[in-house]
Amino acid sequence: MARPLRHLRLCALNIDGVMLEDTFSPVIHHFLVSRGCAYTADLERSIFSQPRAIAGRLLAEAIGSSMTGEEALAAYFEERARYVAEHPVRVSDGAVELVGRLRAAGLATVCYGGLAKDHFDTFLGAHAALFDAPGYLCTDSFRPGLREIAGAFGLAYDQVLVIDDVARVGEEAGRLGMPFVGHPSSFEHSFQRRLMTEAGVRHVVDSLHAVDDELLGVLDKEAAASVAGR
Repeated sequence: MARPLRHLRLCALNIDGVMLEDTFSPVIHHFLVSRGCAYTADLERSIFSQPRAIAGRLLAEAIGSSMTGEEALAAYFEERARYVAEHPVRVSDGAVELVGRLRAAGLATVCYGGLAKDHFDTFLGAHAALFDAPGYLCTDSFRPGLREIAGAFGLAYDQVLVIDDVARVGEEAGRLGMPFVGHPSSFEHSFQRRLMTEAGVRHVVDSLHAVDDELLGVLDKEAAASVAGR
């Protein structure tokens, strides 16, 4: 870019829905609807970006099942395994280029998500050199994990840019004063774009190519201004 970013120091990129194409929304939707559950924005909001133990309990409660949360979660992952067998996990269009752009702008980069690191190794291992140590942070036990990500790098919240596909994460970023870019799923039944609007997320993109040098400059200026205005 024309000049290095002056305030931001790190960009944290969510793995599923940002770095990788969304393979969770379609399965969650099918899991619930196929069991007679009405799929609503409130239900989606309650489940997404939760620790797995909580998400499993919420799935079981939503379908009114005698399943335990652990059983519901196991059933969900069985359905997801069948789904990805037919719809292979792919790196999102523009994701690798985006990380390169972020690094060229002087930012450190890290990937994060709710699954274990082997998920990162399997699908992004070929691009691991694009991320700073530890490369990937599993946030399952403390989702959404934004405080912990900033803490892991010793940075103030306003120095960390977050890119995620879930409105709940955008809400947390707003509370913490973290710059945020929303990249909501294009899945036809997803409510995330609407939820981001309701949450007041200012920067929402359909394509990762849209997170360009111009937008990065805007985000950097906004972050610096928020500090100056305190």
